Amino acid sequence: MTQRTDDTPATHRLIESRDDLLSVFSGGEKPAERWRIGTEHEKFVYRVEDHRAPSYAEPGGIRDLLDGLTEFGWAPVIEGENAIALSGPDGTISLEPAGQFELSGAALENLHQTCAEANRHLGQCKTIGERLGLGFLGLGMWPDKARSDLPVMPKGRYKIMLNYMPKVGTLGLDMMLRTCTIQVNLDYSSEADMAKKFRVGLALQPVATALFANSPLTEGKPNGYRSFRSHIWEDTDPDRTGMLPFVFEDGFGYERYLDYALDVPMYFVYRDGKYIDVAGESFRSFLEGKLPQLAGEKPRLSDFVDHLSTIFPEVRLKSFLEMRGADGGRWGKICGLPALWVGLLYDSQALDAAWDLVKDWTIEERSQVRHAVPKTALKTPLPRGGTVHDLARQVLQIASDGLSRRARLNSAGDNESGFLDPLHEVVATGVTPADRLLDKFHNEWNGDVSRIYEEFSF
Repeated sequence: MTQRTDDTPATHRLIESRDDLLSVFSGGEKPAERWRIGTEHEKFVYRVEDHRAPSYAEPGGIRDLLDGLTEFGWAPVIEGENAIALSGPDGTISLEPAGQFELSGAALENLHQTCAEANRHLGQCKTIGERLGLGFLGLGMWPDKARSDLPVMPKGRYKIMLNYMPKVGTLGLDMMLRTCTIQVNLDYSSEADMAKKFRVGLALQPVATALFANSPLTEGKPNGYRSFRSHIWEDTDPDRTGMLPFVFEDGFGYERYLDYALDVPMYFVYRDGKYIDVAGESFRSFLEGKLPQLAGEKPRLSDFVDHLSTIFPEVRLKSFLEMRGADGGRWGKICGLPALWVGLLYDSQALDAAWDLVKDWTIEERSQVRHAVPKTALKTPLPRGGTVHDLARQVLQIASDGLSRRARLNSAGDNESGFLDPLHEVVATGVTPADRLLDKFHNEWNGDVSRIYEEFSF
């Protein structure tokens, strides 16, 4: 989840008009030469000696991990009396609710830089982790932990969300405490460009879910899904999740997304270093100065930016687009996810070709695939024939061609298309990460889920 670190004077100004709200979206517009890649990836932290999830304050726990990383130039971000994040040239390191460790990477020019950044971060984590007796697991969901096994990090927004989630869905606490993801944040040049990328990203998000499916175990047993993490989002909070059918309607743009965002119930307002619980209240009421908890006070632009970070559709718009459909995974997948979407969305020919694959689907057909893919992944049938596996093969070829045309070369003269190799292997074999995990669980491991720590750690 987004870590709140933007505290510039510009975000403190009061919202005076609808145009101020729309400026968050339009302000993200950039010419193609300034488009960047921001990759986010989460991993589970565990104690090597007993595979327990460490708490924040225990010796050798999450606080000590954050403190140890400062020797690499990271600076603490403080909330109350606690360091709850780090900032540095490689972006921001933040904590998910149960201590899942996230790098929200810097805005970079190419995928070679993205993978170098991920490699630096993982190397730093391993260095400090070995000193503290901590390991890091690259999966989409804790394979063996119940909710009651997990600590909660001392972040004000999480206390509010943990209280609210059970009121609106049955799996929201699992989303917060037991899952990890890989995401990529990408730019757009105009409102029309944003709309086209949003539609392609949303329509093809089930392909990413299938290719990265990596959460087939819950509390030590198969859960019947390839991506249980993706299934969890279907019963987290219907007000702020889903496939957003309106994105595919004629005339979709900033105005329509703004109306959607304003109708999503709030979680909190941040004031004087503290989070005020306003869960379930309306941002529209806040705009009118009628928020019960802050009577007479009107929102700042930073309040709206915070609110946007509490909306969780499959693709999210802020001042950039976030692709949100993939399970967490190891190094190759951390590089593969941004490679997939950069190849599809940052080359105009690829973007057109990708849209041609799915532009005629109905809302019902899109929803059908989205609902089925967490369980059946690549084997999911498509409404008009074929399977997600067939679609993934086409999508990967389009992405590879897009990356080749981008021609961002490293010192050896290689373009970025090689970062798709782990995904080409999935398509070539028809075997997802979840399938490999289940095969090991049933055969080589003979049902012993603890073996996962030996073979699936970073």
